[in-house]
Amino acid sequence: MATVLVVEDDADVRAALIRELTARGHAVRSAGTAVDALREVAGSPPDVVVLDLGLPDLDGGAALRMLRGVSDVPVVVATARDDEPEMVRLLNAGADDYLVKPFSAEHLVARLAAVLRRAGRPGAAADLRVGGLLLRPDRREASLDGVPLELTRREYDLLAYLAARPGRVVARRELLAEVWRQTYGGDQTIDVHLSWLRRKLGETAAAPRYLHTVRGVGVRLAAPAS
Repeated sequence: MATVLVVEDDADVRAALIRELTARGHAVRSAGTAVDALREVAGSPPDVVVLDLGLPDLDGGAALRMLRGVSDVPVVVATARDDEPEMVRLLNAGADDYLVKPFSAEHLVARLAAVLRRAGRPGAAADLRVGGLLLRPDRREASLDGVPLELTRREYDLLAYLAARPGRVVARRELLAEVWRQTYGGDQTIDVHLSWLRRKLGETAAAPRYLHTVRGVGVRLAAPAS
């Protein structure tokens, strides 16, 4: 199972989360402050972080940005705040999912499993190959014709989602929901990330090799014609 870092300042809540996750087979570490969480992630990265926002030393949003500066570890925000603009802001800042307290242990475990699957952590899918493009989900590595690609966390997630569905036109709303965890907006964000990916794949929107935009529908990833 996965190694989970629980970042929660309330000792009772932290103990309950540790108990429930341990009972389901996970290895659990914990931290009560943002600084301790950063030390844990930098020293020995877990498979996933459960992050409370109401930390005593730093707001969880600031902690999330700092975590993203040192690691691409998946982060599930768990908080009593249910403000939708705040949720969108945190998802755009790099959170992989968002849970509003109170929630059941079953709900948390299911969300963690979904995040881990998307991130290619324990239980990851097999390598993905499309033409000369190779992705290794277990390592979150990508290469093109044997040359490693330097991708950001979101670029990799987008490319991996498309590579798992080669030849299929993936709708923008699906990409928003599954890669960005948003239900509306974000077209400009998708376009920017596609532009960055194309540059790293050595192509352009006008002369695509792998990434093909279907106007008004979505995006298709396919091997170049021989």
